[in-house]
Amino acid sequence: MHQKNLWQETSKEKITFGNLNKSITTDLVVVGAGFTGCSAALFAAKSGLSVALIDQKIGYGGSGRNVGLVNAGLWMPPETVENILGLDAGVKLNNALAKAPDLVFSLIDNYGINCSAKRSGTLHCAHSEKGLKDIQLRFKQLSERGAELELLDKHQTEQRIGSSKFFGSLFNKKAGIINPLDYCLGLAKAAKSNGVNIYESTLATKIQSINNEWLVKTSEGSIKAKMLLIATNAYQKPIEGLNPSQYTSVQYFQVATKALPLDLAKSVLPNTEGCWDTASVMSSFRLDADNRLIIGGIGNLGHSASKIHTNWARRKVESLFPQLTNIAIDFSWHGRIAMTDDHIPKILRLGNNAYSVFGYSGRGIGPGTYFGKAVSDCLITGDENFLPVDPLDNYQEPLSRIKGGIIEFGATVSHLL
Repeated sequence: MHQKNLWQETSKEKITFGNLNKSITTDLVVVGAGFTGCSAALFAAKSGLSVALIDQKIGYGGSGRNVGLVNAGLWMPPETVENILGLDAGVKLNNALAKAPDLVFSLIDNYGINCSAKRSGTLHCAHSEKGLKDIQLRFKQLSERGAELELLDKHQTEQRIGSSKFFGSLFNKKAGIINPLDYCLGLAKAAKSNGVNIYESTLATKIQSINNEWLVKTSEGSIKAKMLLIATNAYQKPIEGLNPSQYTSVQYFQVATKALPLDLAKSVLPNTEGCWDTASVMSSFRLDADNRLIIGGIGNLGHSASKIHTNWARRKVESLFPQLTNIAIDFSWHGRIAMTDDHIPKILRLGNNAYSVFGYSGRGIGPGTYFGKAVSDCLITGDENFLPVDPLDNYQEPLSRIKGGIIEFGATVSHLL
């Protein structure tokens, strides 16, 4: 299926960079220019390090294909995070990511990033009675930990969404929506303004550790650095000398309607919250800056049965908002999510002053920005206590291909019904 990415087509933060065609020396080399890589490069440069940032293109991977919801925390309730990591480590991660939206929106404000940002909140929508119990549990746990949330009943939810399909919702007024690609491009512009050397059309082909320093080779050049960060997440290509990150690859697709006429737009998400539901095969929906309705769900648009996903999306639009029956779909695209078995992001030690970060499991904007800053702080100070999770020397994700296939099969069956 031909794909057309709304974020690429409507991007306002226009910026491009040349490729690396020489040998350079720097303090830090960052491989991967998504949320994590751009954030790390920016904060490292602000602290006085010389930085080189390389990728095929800024926001080439999941960062440029994201839903664009700026949320706090992870997908899991905070108590689950604490049970997985242990109380102290879980509290540390939960507290760190509770602040992630503040970090994201402060960067947008401080650098004037033109990413259609609206801090109008997000809604976690109960798709069933079971889903309602889930958000009630999350409300209790998050409120006990200091989060400022509202638990909305069915009527209040219908007023906010314009749809009667949900049993209730959890409203986080400190969250919001952005054009994720423009946010990433804006971070890159901010990094450049602080002295970061950025190279596009530049992929790492080989990485070596030589005398406690790092040598990153590319097709036409090389970078010698004291420090290294791999921030490719679900889009890492083979690099000689570097073991591939271990995760389950999950596809998430989105479609966007044409811009809604003003009379219809007033009946759909009048307060412009970003939304996602409690279903096992989760879906998301929001408006963009031009009042296009964007519906997303788990699924790959790159295989022969992909029309099952897009047909489901059309039905979903009409089910949620009957007034939009027969509205044209103008955009469709998908991206890869790096999902870990426990849904906790991973930081791997690669050697002296070198880390790899991956596995946001579908929540990349807030955590990616925060983890990038945290790794930068760690490299600058040499103190791993800045990291929101303890770094690992290795991580294995068994049966990742099989699990990814099962998830895609399950989503396809679900969207067929």
